[in-house]
Parts: sequence; structure tokens; C-alpha cells
Amino acid sequence: MKNAVGRELPEKIGDYIVRPYSGSNADPAAWGKVVSNRVPTLRPANGQKLLGSLEEAIRATGLSDGMTISFHHSFREGDMVIGQVLTAIRNLGIKHLRFAPSAVVNIKNPSIVDFVKDGTIDRIEASGIRGELGDAVIDGLMENPVILRPHGARPRAIETGSLSIDVAFIGASAADEYGNATGQIGPNACGSLGYSFVDAANAGKVVIVTDNLVEYPCVPVSISQQYVDYVVVVERIGDPVKIGAGAARMTKNPRDLMIAKRAADVMAASRLFKEGFSFQTGAGAISIACTNYLAQRMEEKGIKASFALGGMTANIVDMFNKGLVRVLECSQSFDAVAANAIAANPNILEIDNAVYSNLYAKGSMLDRLNFGVLGALEVDTDFNINILTGMSGEMMGGLGGGPDVADGADISIVTLPVVRGRTPSIVPKVFTCCTPGTSVAVVVTEAGIALNPKHKRYQELKEDLDAAGIATVPIEKLSEIALGLTGIPKPIECTDKIVAVVEYRDGSVIDVIRQIKR
Repeated sequence: MKNAVGRELPEKIGDYIVRPYSGSNADPAAWGKVVSNRVPTLRPANGQKLLGSLEEAIRATGLSDGMTISFHHSFREGDMVIGQVLTAIRNLGIKHLRFAPSAVVNIKNPSIVDFVKDGTIDRIEASGIRGELGDAVIDGLMENPVILRPHGARPRAIETGSLSIDVAFIGASAADEYGNATGQIGPNACGSLGYSFVDAANAGKVVIVTDNLVEYPCVPVSISQQYVDYVVVVERIGDPVKIGAGAARMTKNPRDLMIAKRAADVMAASRLFKEGFSFQTGAGAISIACTNYLAQRMEEKGIKASFALGGMTANIVDMFNKGLVRVLECSQSFDAVAANAIAANPNILEIDNAVYSNLYAKGSMLDRLNFGVLGALEVDTDFNINILTGMSGEMMGGLGGGPDVADGADISIVTLPVVRGRTPSIVPKVFTCCTPGTSVAVVVTEAGIALNPKHKRYQELKEDLDAAGIATVPIEKLSEIALGLTGIPKPIECTDKIVAVVEYRDGSVIDVIRQIKR
């Protein structure tokens, strides 16, 4: 069968029943009622939650073969919790687990691939699996397909029981012996723990892993003792310096700076760019530069934003400190400055990922977002976005919150160069469809700006850009330029084996990824 973006899908993949993306948000009732896997136990029998080792805590949770474990990705490539926990699980001989972190970070020594190969893990559900694990999966490492969900889809899956977590391991940079925990303070602060809130509230058992045990009660508190079963102290939970690795980075590349400036100019030309507007710009190189240009445009016009949303960076905190933004709504922290800023100011808020992006919450922050700036690996002439797979067949990114922001923001702006090296970025058809083109308003490149005539705000935005003297081109022209520079790439050959399922924010299947034929 084909879904609304024209992708061919099977009706079933193993035990996974495919619900094809239909082009509109599904009725929440179709996904089942809210359930919880949480066991309604009382305080521990002996009044003690602090245990002596990870092995002791794992035994105490009752973790056994075939269960589901989860983690958060706030430390990103600096994470040290996942490797320690998986090693302890392997030492206990527990096998065939479903590994369900908020995202798979590219950690090494030990590599997650090793735990797949030895049978500790045999199923994975996350927002992305870049790096060594991603490459191994796309080459057919796993028997069961990986389930990839954008950030907003994960809370829905957990709350409805599609993803039922047995034990959640939550790394915290400070915690007390009774389970109150935070990522905001301590020698290895990672900032917001927003991606772990839904795990703490719904998992069968919750284990806090910390390297900084503080006096009871821990203040500030992100995860409350009421959700926590056990606490374990380890030597180190993560390296904050590596939080920004592969994410937040500055650029001096003239091409990237041109794209960033054009994106800021598009926002500044919009009639929504006025006192009290809201934005999310992200942490990629172009996005950070765009944030800086946006700050300049705000100062020139003399306006302030009501809130900035999503992952926070040092330059957004700088805008806040200058009084250009009233509130920062922080679901994750992309660098040390952003990580330490939450505890210092009541207007910098640590928010639950469900509050940030869950389509089926009674209200998410994305419902109130004016501008969202997004990155992409590829965009096609139907404005569909690929943020997962490269033209060489590598797993290069994660879904993150991109599909959620594109759908939720009034105006979504995708920034990317027309080519990267010898690879075109504007193509006739993306290799993997992650975000439907109907939710994308603008594509900004160094070769021109393309407006999507099918977007709900097309006419309004076209009038605003015309009035500002900002020229636009058809996206087909950008594709011609890209292919003229690179030539037409040789198609990637795939087998029939489906190695990953790409879910949209409503839980429907927008695409699948098949094993690369090497």
C-alpha cells in the first residue's frame, strides 16, 4: 500500500502493524487510551533507596529477559550512564532487551553495537541511531526493525502503552538518597532532564544514577522522589564538554552565514515578526548563526520575543540576558552555558518533552510557536524532508523534534546548502521521507529561497517577502542548480529487508528504511 507521501509500505512488519501516514493528524482515539506501566508500590520496605551498585539496583528492579529499558540523551556524546548500565546488565546475564532511549547517542567504549551482537539488546526504539550503531543497523545487523519516532511521538507511545517501559535509568548530575534528582547543578551538570519526565512518570521501576550525592532534599528538583525506586552512585555519569559534540557548533563558513542571514531576513519580513513573537532555532551551525542574525533584527526593530523553545544554546541564553526574550522553555541543553542557566533564573524553565511537542497533549508549546528553523540532509521538490539517511546510504541523523516543529510552527524554515561536497541536497525525491512537505513553509539556501505553494501561509508569506524585496525561486530551480553541480547521483540499491520504521508525530508510518545492498 502507499501512504499520503507516496511511499510503498507493507501492511505488517513482523509483529508491527503498519498504520500508513494519511496526510492529516489521526484521531487520538485510534491510538488507544492512556495507560501506565507504573507499579503502584509504596516506599521501600526498609526505607532505603540508596543501593551499593548498578548490579544490585538491576536485581532489585526485577529486570529480566525480554523487558524494556530506557535512558535520556541529555549528555549526548558525553554520556557515560548507558555503557555502565548495559555492562552491568550483561554481567548479570540478562538478554533480549528492548533498548528505548529518547535518542541513541554515538557513544564508544563500550559501543552499543557490542550489546546487540552479544544478544543483550535485540530491539531498539528511539528518535535516531546515528554513528556506528546506525551504520550497523542500515547494513542489516538486527533481525527486528528499529522503530524511529520524533520527540513528540515518544510521550504518546509511552502513555498509550505502545512503548511500555519496565525500567528507566535516569542519569542525574545531583541527587539525594531518597531519589530527588536534577541535571541543573553539580560538577557534571547536563541541564534540562525534560526528556526523562515521561519515563519517570510511567516506567515500572525508576533508577536514578548519579555521581553527586547531595544532602536531602536535593534542590532544585527535576525528578521527584515520588517516582523513584532506587538510587545508585557511580564514579562519573557524563562529560558535559561533549554535550555539544555533533550538535551545537559555531561556523565561520561564508556559505553557511549567508544561509543563516537569509533565514533571519525571512523571519524579519514576516508580519508575525512583532512584539511577543516566539521562535525555535536549534543547535546546528547554520541555526546558531541564524539566532545571532535574528537578535540583530530584533534590536533593529526594537522588539522582544515572548519565548524561545526547544534545545537551548549559549547564544539564546545571551539573548535572554540582553532582555530580547522573556522566557526560555528548555527541553534540553546543548552546551554548558545553557545547562547552568536554568538554576540561575526563574524565567528559564525546564520543560517536559510532552509539554514541548506531544501532539496529543491538551496543549503543547509548539501550538504557540511562530517560527521554527530546521536543518535537513535533503529536501525534495515536494518539500519533503530527509533528516536520517545520506545519499551514500549512511544513517547520519535523528528525527529529533524536526517533524513536530515543522507541523506545529506557523512558519517552518528549512536551512541547508544546495550541495554538500559532491552530494546534492535539493533533489527530485528524498531517499527517506521524515517530514511531509505540506508542513514546510520555506527552504533557504545560498542559491535562493523557495516558498512552498501548498503551505497554509504561502500567500501571506509571499506578500510579506515581496514587500520586503526578498526574491524567491521555484524549488525545482534549486534542484536543477544542485544536480547541475553534482550530476545525477547513482541510486542507492536496497534489499527487501526493512531495517527501520519511520513514524510520524501521530504514530502513523511515513516511511521505512531498507537494508543497503553493499
